[in-house]
Amino acid sequence: MGETVPALRVGLAGYGVAGALFHAPLIAATPGLSLSAVVTRSPERAAEVARKYGARAVGDAEELWGVCDLVVVASPNRTHVPLAEAALRAGVPVVVDKPLAATAAQARGLAELARERGLMLTVFQNRRWDGDFLTIRRLLSSGELGTVNRLESRFERWRPVPKGGWRESGGAEEVGGLLYDLGSHLVDQALSLLGPVTRVYAESDARRPGVAADDDTFVALTHLSGARSHLWMSALSPMPGPRFLVAGSRAGYSKHGLDVQEERLRAGLSPSVPGFGDEPPQRWGTMGAGDDLHPVRTEPGAYLDFYRGVVASLREGAPAPVDPEEAIETLTVLEAARRSATEGLVVGL
Repeated sequence: MGETVPALRVGLAGYGVAGALFHAPLIAATPGLSLSAVVTRSPERAAEVARKYGARAVGDAEELWGVCDLVVVASPNRTHVPLAEAALRAGVPVVVDKPLAATAAQARGLAELARERGLMLTVFQNRRWDGDFLTIRRLLSSGELGTVNRLESRFERWRPVPKGGWRESGGAEEVGGLLYDLGSHLVDQALSLLGPVTRVYAESDARRPGVAADDDTFVALTHLSGARSHLWMSALSPMPGPRFLVAGSRAGYSKHGLDVQEERLRAGLSPSVPGFGDEPPQRWGTMGAGDDLHPVRTEPGAYLDFYRGVVASLREGAPAPVDPEEAIETLTVLEAARRSATEGLVVGL
């Protein structure tokens, strides 16, 4: 019998919502990975990571470089670039939560550094593994929708009272606001489905008292193919619209409600549980044209596939699950959207 290959030791920089809710449980559930150390100075969180994952708490990210085979950066957005750069310079491959950086230029610098060092750099774009997004991919691949003319995509919530924290109160230096938070997902999905963008228009507001960053934003993209994407992200939607509405030359697809995986993670369910990403039939979307409409099975969500792809990249030399060049393209669009919203113009790319 062959020798058992030891699991890759993972260091997690940040144990807030992103680290505790998404990364830690996904890392723990992925064969070939072991959550070894977590950066936190909270005694309560230190006790939690020890109890749940057998990981030790460290006070600073620099303590991860020499004891981990992979570093995951899930700390506040403004720290993504310096932490990822430090890890790469220390010879450690890196997963960075979205957004990879504040600007495309910063992201390009990280990608060049990773190439120079021969290290994996990838971006956690988990919404590529949402069941509804995978369903649209399936429908496009099968030709059932025909040529897509318009994609409507929304992350809308009703949170009239701010939650506080850097995402809402910080200025541009914090890389806060919904455009760079939820917009990172929406733009990435639109580019993945419909390809490069030639023009960007955006409207962005901070509407709630005490909120400095945008909390109600709309982005319109014109793709090279001629298709258009309309993207909404808002904390002030008393009646949220459909999560997806896709208009094709043969049929359309409409889907309400969010992917089930996040709510199951919030409920403490392990991603390794059978059926973790399965959506019940009553939540399936609808496809058709005119009066000829029928429910469409939602593909199982598969967040674990991201970290499975990380293992394949590190162990077998497979491509990273998300190419940094794609993150650079997303950031280019986000920068154009910010400029459009600020100056009230359509920005060409």
